[in-house]
Amino acid sequence: MVERMVPALYVYDLALSKAFYCDLLGLKAAFEADWIVQLADPENEAVEIILQPRTHDLIPEAFRKAPQGCSIAFVVPDCDEHYQKALSMGLEIIQEPRDEYYGQRRFLTVDPDGLLVDVSSNCDPSPEFMAKYFESESA
Repeated sequence: MVERMVPALYVYDLALSKAFYCDLLGLKAAFEADWIVQLADPENEAVEIILQPRTHDLIPEAFRKAPQGCSIAFVVPDCDEHYQKALSMGLEIIQEPRDEYYGQRRFLTVDPDGLLVDVSSNCDPSPEFMAKYFESESA
């Protein structure tokens, strides 16, 4: 049984990364020290991430590189609202908001360490997706 799952992001600059996730997503610091920042959603205690300096002794040497081949996704009520926030922050936009066939409207940006950030909200999936994966067998 898993009691809790918290992604930990190894970052170059704690303050810069903290500002990114707090400003874009409204996360707040639940705990801060010079070697860790724990961010949480003030309205949903199940949502939290940890930021740690990638050069800290707790981080094994082999894992101190910039992220590659992964992303972190946040599902929000309205991704367009967060997209406007991202624009006002001057963030690099990898993909503008669009409805995806599987039922998510999303945009993609990148955090200060180069991690791909997917900000999504629910939308209607395409009829083809529904037919392929959810078609009733009692026809």
